[in-house]
Amino acid sequence: MRQEPQATFPNRRQALALMAGAASMPLWAQSGTDWAAVVSRARTQTVYFNAWAGSERINAYLRWAGEQIQQQFGVRLEHVKITETSDVVKRVRTEKAAGKTDGTVDLVWINGENFLTMKREGLLFGPFAEQLPNYRYVDVNGKPTTRVDFSEPVEGMEAPWGMAQLTFFADRKRVPTPPGDMNALLEFARANPGRVTYPRLPDFHGTSFVKQALVERNPDRAPLYRPVTEQAFANASAPLWAYLDALHPHLWRGGRQFPQNASAIRQMMADGELRIALTFNPNEAANEIAAKRLADSVYSFQLASGTIGNTHFLAIPVNARAREGAQVVANFLLSPVAQARKADIAQWGDPTVLAMDKLNAADRARFSAGAAPGQLAKAMPTILEPHGSWVDPLEKEWLRRYGG
Repeated sequence: MRQEPQATFPNRRQALALMAGAASMPLWAQSGTDWAAVVSRARTQTVYFNAWAGSERINAYLRWAGEQIQQQFGVRLEHVKITETSDVVKRVRTEKAAGKTDGTVDLVWINGENFLTMKREGLLFGPFAEQLPNYRYVDVNGKPTTRVDFSEPVEGMEAPWGMAQLTFFADRKRVPTPPGDMNALLEFARANPGRVTYPRLPDFHGTSFVKQALVERNPDRAPLYRPVTEQAFANASAPLWAYLDALHPHLWRGGRQFPQNASAIRQMMADGELRIALTFNPNEAANEIAAKRLADSVYSFQLASGTIGNTHFLAIPVNARAREGAQVVANFLLSPVAQARKADIAQWGDPTVLAMDKLNAADRARFSAGAAPGQLAKAMPTILEPHGSWVDPLEKEWLRRYGG
């Protein structure tokens, strides 16, 4: 079986910069020698956690986590509700440039190009993640994206929190057999004109759909896992645009308009206007069935050769005011108790980053809920995200070609 290309590691200059940054970090963050002291200093701190707030299930989960963290550690968790992580990156950059050492962000939900930006610009505290006591449960072998974020080595600068993979879902009454790859999806769209679409870029799900087409149309994926260059982009994107040019005339509204997000597509699928919806949470269809927003005949599927997948993370800005409290929060959110609740369809349904064989019997049992209607029956291989530097040129060129 062909293996996915390995991530490119930082050059010597970047490595030296990371080492220099680590030298200014507290001894704990470098050596992990005194977790008890971190917990002690964290008590009474307030952690301002900047996290997407577009889901009431996620907001409710964070309220529960905040209650647990307050009771167990005396740390107050304040959910700062955001819509775009890039806005948080800009705020941290501005505060650092102004010399502000007591920043307004203590913890941020992050991955991909936003992590790449913060890492490259020295906006992150750490390395801290692999010294967290609960990191020992992370599935670093079975889930390699826990250490590589959009082909950028994490190097302990963010802690894994949950897994995600491009997943499709459909109603079995309308789509008894799903397409197995992007070529089959094109044929499905031709046979079902106006019944397929994807979100308008730069929506995250729309970009993920385009990246899936990009990797499938490039037999040699190695350039996709290196920082983008003008020539590499031209070569790799040419078959992508040819594919989209063939697909778009058969999409909803002839590919002249695109829904704003995956939520809109999910509702259009539920109403029968579309045949296939997409998500980056393999449990989303099951969540929606449990909430009575989708029929129980809806099923989830991934493409046979695999789909784009990643890990989402927690990071601490370099000028965080409550660094110790942020580490305590990140450690709690990695605990088997917190991860099992997050994975529960009835709570959030976000796949865990933990390895079951690293847990004791009691903790494994927390994850043993039976399969729910709509859950993915068989997970396909995870295809690593292209390097984060590919996102911006992909979105800009898509908008130039199709955004009008």
